[in-house]
Amino acid sequence: MEYLEVVTTVATKEDAERIARTLLEEHLAACVQIVGPITSMYRWQGEIERADEYQCQIKCRADHFKRIEESIARIHPYEVPEVVAHPLPACSSAYEKWLQTELRD
Repeated sequence: MEYLEVVTTVATKEDAERIARTLLEEHLAACVQIVGPITSMYRWQGEIERADEYQCQIKCRADHFKRIEESIARIHPYEVPEVVAHPLPACSSAYEKWLQTELRD
């Protein structure tokens, strides 16, 4: 089984917690770590922007990425939400067993 860490950012802790709870309730995530506030700088509509945000680090199965992307897009307040994934090439056997237990089809 392949696993990912999917990352998204939002403006408020409440939005981060809503995304986390939704993905956990849908069994698409085994764990969501909420980090923040962080400072993000980015180009948007021709301007350089700065924002304080909260980052969601979502542990999931690779084959769930599309469904996670759709769930985030459905509830995310941004016009273009960040949804990027990083592979988890290795993790401890105990953690992997826990992931398998928590993540369903």
